[in-house]
Amino acid sequence: MRDFLLALKFSFSHYSIFPISFKKSDDLSKKEILALMITFFPLVGLIIGLVIVGLHSLLLSKFGLYGAIFSAIFYMVLYGFIHTEAIIDVVDAIYAKLGGKDSYKVIKEPTVGAMGVLYAFSFILLKVTFTVYLLQSSLFAEFLSILIVSRFGVYVVIYISSFKSSFITALKGGLRVHYVIYSLIVYLLIGSYITIDFILFMLYGVILALLISKLLHKMVGFINGDILGATLELVELIILFTTLAISYR
Repeated sequence: MRDFLLALKFSFSHYSIFPISFKKSDDLSKKEILALMITFFPLVGLIIGLVIVGLHSLLLSKFGLYGAIFSAIFYMVLYGFIHTEAIIDVVDAIYAKLGGKDSYKVIKEPTVGAMGVLYAFSFILLKVTFTVYLLQSSLFAEFLSILIVSRFGVYVVIYISSFKSSFITALKGGLRVHYVIYSLIVYLLIGSYITIDFILFMLYGVILALLISKLLHKMVGFINGDILGATLELVELIILFTTLAISYR
């Protein structure tokens, strides 16, 4: 139970800006804790989504559209822009490889290129726009579903892929097939309570995550944490747009 709680806290600490503290005696390097930590990743998305839905509901009556815009931006703030930042690094790596440079060396550099910044800025504008539409249209179940399945898709990619990252490799080290199966069942049950269409969201999200991660792998030559972050963001953006398009009909 202690490892379970530590893994839960570790997941929220790593994938959100929620204030989480640990004791000096807490050993977060254990394989079981790392495996559970990544298993809780979709749950982090769900909790962040519930916070945003609640925030939007509070701001709606007084601020209307502006409240929705604030809520959409605050969503990215709550996960510390950690995945959005990956867009910049991956775009820089892609352009580096096209220019004959070492894409891995470029992606690890602390500086960023102009193209990466431009792509990230465009991405943020699109994501905020699509998220605002869902919030203003009261498509809260769809919004929560997207936040769960985008992260679960990355979870599946972690389980089946090899990485050029010591941290991600360590996360994968303790994962076993029964972790994936049990977590799939749990998230399907949670998601199906949210919306009857959740299975379709899950299938769509996992397929997108596998395809996008494979494409990015081919484009840069490796998979690391930045590739996973970019995959998550692109999956969310595509499903947000798809939901928008279907609901607009």
